[in-house]
Amino acid sequence: MEDRLRLTVTITGIVFALVLVAVQIGLLIGFTRTTSNIIDHSGVDLWVCSKGIPYFDVGSILGERKIYQLLGIPGVSTAEKLIVRFTTWKRPDGGEETIEIVGFDPATRSGAPWQIVKGAISDLEQRDSVMIDESYREKLGVIHLGQVVEIRGRRARVVGFTRGIRSFTTAPFVFSSLNSALDYAQLKEDETIYILVRAAAGVNPAALRDTIARTVSGVDVYTTLEFSRKTRFYWMFTTGAGLALLIAAIMGFAVGVAVVGQTIYASTVDRLREYGILKAIGASNTYVCLLVAKQAVILALAGYALAMLVSSLLLRAAQHSGAPIVLPWQVAILLLVLAFVMSLGGSIFSIRKALAVDPSVVMKR
Repeated sequence: MEDRLRLTVTITGIVFALVLVAVQIGLLIGFTRTTSNIIDHSGVDLWVCSKGIPYFDVGSILGERKIYQLLGIPGVSTAEKLIVRFTTWKRPDGGEETIEIVGFDPATRSGAPWQIVKGAISDLEQRDSVMIDESYREKLGVIHLGQVVEIRGRRARVVGFTRGIRSFTTAPFVFSSLNSALDYAQLKEDETIYILVRAAAGVNPAALRDTIARTVSGVDVYTTLEFSRKTRFYWMFTTGAGLALLIAAIMGFAVGVAVVGQTIYASTVDRLREYGILKAIGASNTYVCLLVAKQAVILALAGYALAMLVSSLLLRAAQHSGAPIVLPWQVAILLLVLAFVMSLGGSIFSIRKALAVDPSVVMKR
């Protein structure tokens, strides 16, 4: 506390490093959840799709005949269509936006939207009705509930808003019934993109997946968890976007270690005489080590508290942005551990310097 400028610089370095790590990890978690959020909330056991689909957003057309084949397999309780297709949305000002239409059966609600803040799933049973996330209202030019818009030259009426259902691509998700989605995606009545399967009671989904794969030709079959992981893996590693966020988090941690280490080391060097006095009056090496480590721990706790405050503010600011930051409690604990590792790791050279001081230095001044 006697050198407040140096204390401020050190704590600022810790805060900067931890906030950077928190934001990058939060973006990474938000990023991975966004890529597979519809899969994770589908409420079904298995996803059946055309062969070779790399991730959720680029499914190919399947014939309705596959549904009847699936329903004839022992262990299959239900098999439903889900349409996921890119199309165009015409804004009131005449501009166009690419959207991703998601067509599902409102009666079963497999693949339905969640966190609905206005309207209800049942409203989508009306022909030509759609539901969007409130974060995309400005992008799509939607001013109020009930507004009539145009999707690929066809009429659509906005009957509800969700909160927090973002698309990782630049194309917003737009939910509708299967019948409406067929028109918006320009598909035939006997066509779909995915088939969602529920296993009968007592049937293991993984075993049913293998049975379907052997029985039905020309399709890939995934459990919901497998398809979610496949989609996340694609965006994280194939595109390199996830790795970039991970590398940035590691760099932030390295910056924190360097700042803390340099500051504590400089503070230790400035007080070598004091450490020499301690050793001259009988202080053990353990005592000296704990003294330096205690300073590092105090810095870690102070930096962590401020970093959490700043991170929470950034979290609130990002709630309605296109890049959501997600910080579950596990990340908060991880950041506390990183703060201690950062500070204690940065104090290693200081401890070595303090232990190496000769008590006779006291007599030389």
